[in-house]
Amino acid sequence: MPTTPRGITRRASLRSLVGGSLLLPGIVSDLLASQENHPSTQELGDPLAARAPHFPTRAQRVIFIFSNGGVSHMDTFDYKPRLFAADGKTLGVGGGLSNQQRRLLRPGWEFRPGGRCGTLVSDLFPHLRDCMDEICLIRSMKSDDNEHYQATLGIHTGSFFFSRPSLGSWVSYGLGTLNQNLPSFVVISAGSPYAGTQIFNNDFLPAYHQGVRVIPGREPIANLERRSARTGTQELELGLAEALNWRHLQARGLDTELAARIRSFETAFHMQTEARDVFDLSRESDATLDLYGLKRGQTDGFGWPCLVARRLAERGVRFIELVDGSSSHNWDQHGDMAEHAQHARNIDQPIAGLLRDLRQRGMLDDTLVVWTTEFGRTPGVDGDKGRGHHSACFSSWMAGAGVRGGTTYGSTDELGAAVAENRVHVHDFHATLLHLLGMDHERLTFRHGGRDYRLTDVHGTVVQGLLA
Repeated sequence: MPTTPRGITRRASLRSLVGGSLLLPGIVSDLLASQENHPSTQELGDPLAARAPHFPTRAQRVIFIFSNGGVSHMDTFDYKPRLFAADGKTLGVGGGLSNQQRRLLRPGWEFRPGGRCGTLVSDLFPHLRDCMDEICLIRSMKSDDNEHYQATLGIHTGSFFFSRPSLGSWVSYGLGTLNQNLPSFVVISAGSPYAGTQIFNNDFLPAYHQGVRVIPGREPIANLERRSARTGTQELELGLAEALNWRHLQARGLDTELAARIRSFETAFHMQTEARDVFDLSRESDATLDLYGLKRGQTDGFGWPCLVARRLAERGVRFIELVDGSSSHNWDQHGDMAEHAQHARNIDQPIAGLLRDLRQRGMLDDTLVVWTTEFGRTPGVDGDKGRGHHSACFSSWMAGAGVRGGTTYGSTDELGAAVAENRVHVHDFHATLLHLLGMDHERLTFRHGGRDYRLTDVHGTVVQGLLA
């Protein structure tokens, strides 16, 4: 039976408080009596309980970082010396743009080797460049759509045109949570990205697998504070609600889905204590704050989400997504690629700090960190000094548990216009991520509308070259 923070069951709290209430004793006694011999939600099967993966694995949780707007691969992680030399020339550009003549635009930043592995990374990411020994860089990603909404939907759900459950919801459905007092799937997003709430929506999966949105600021989760300071008032209210819920449940044959919904109310109740602790960074040392580029008390910028992600991860949250940018302020630089610099400064040190923090705490051994965007950008100019949308190829990376750090995988052609070898489609990316969590993407299915659905639909191959 779930307990209050004081260690008293709600049922006991209800009994102790009801004597001083104005409720009819007969009604309350009847409710309590009807509840006495009911099994708990755990006994009926808790859908958020931690479940064993399909096969043994190191990764226990995911921190998924999404940079919204289309980060230019040839300006960040995909060094193209020919593009530097061809600046200003007009050439036919492949990768879906072969029929167009565009003036080529050189990358705006120099590239230098990072870590012992020597992976070349641009000056946009000096802090991340120093972490390349932890990172497996994928230079051959492929999406199916050049529009933000569809591409963002695809990288999150595997579907480019129809609403489907998000990646985080699938992970929650497959593995549950390691902490019953916190959600299994949390999204930290200051603004609304392309595709909006669909990026963390459960769609046809049960509602308790939807991501809980956290907004950096004074009230990260709305209505988390108790409505009444009076001791026991909330326990009384929720105790009565629990009794009524159980009566409703008994009349419907102890349905496990309804029992799970009751269990979600319990999680929300306990979040009032545990979630407040997660967002309280006052006990973090100055050295830790410095690692993320944070000043004490600061909640803006990307350092706060990254540090909170570590705190959620160490408390057992299974899937944590950090959204960098919104639909109105992001990496979509058609007019001037120089604007990439401010977006890179916002995330470079915080993400590098997260990787270092996880490593020094021993958490990177069982935490998978993923960074991606929805597509890349054209080698040819778009607008005055910008680049256009480009789904033919882009870069992403993974680090941590089960990943072959200090390596690169795949490549693009001389201009960064098309995949040259070892293509990694979005479906392959998802299949590999699930594999690292110990799940077979072909077996992780949910029956809906008369057929079995999965994250990768009827596609996807695990990319063995990314695995340690």
